[in-house]
Amino acid sequence: MNVKHYFLTVFMLVAFSVEVLANNYTNSTPAVQGYDVVSYQTSKRPIKGSGHYVYDYQGATYQFANEANLAVFKKDPMKYVPAYGGYCAYGVSVGKKFVGDPEVWRIVDGKLYLNLDNSIQAIWLEDVPGRIKISNTEWRKIKDKSPTSL
Repeated sequence: MNVKHYFLTVFMLVAFSVEVLANNYTNSTPAVQGYDVVSYQTSKRPIKGSGHYVYDYQGATYQFANEANLAVFKKDPMKYVPAYGGYCAYGVSVGKKFVGDPEVWRIVDGKLYLNLDNSIQAIWLEDVPGRIKISNTEWRKIKDKSPTSL
């Protein structure tokens, strides 16, 4: 390999690395496992979103079932974004980040809360106001920590 090709190869590797670092690919998985977060409050059951209607908000990619739900979300995202970044509401109350199951949910005072599974949700439902109060405090402590560090 001559010097010219060597420097060209090094330049291409550096350019590629800069491109990868400039784009944050850590959130390539759709939020709420691809469920349409607006549908939780407008339908009887949550609906899977479509890759045709997506919106990036606060580092997460949300999918919607249709253009109307996407438009509704854009007007007031915080109304539809799940509590605790979509982590299990009970888990947060005990200082953990468990992935919330999008089919195990409740709307409480207009906010979407997910839980790990039905048995965990049953525990959470025993004292929803108390768990939410504890979770709000715990979330401030663990929000920026990785799930594996907890």
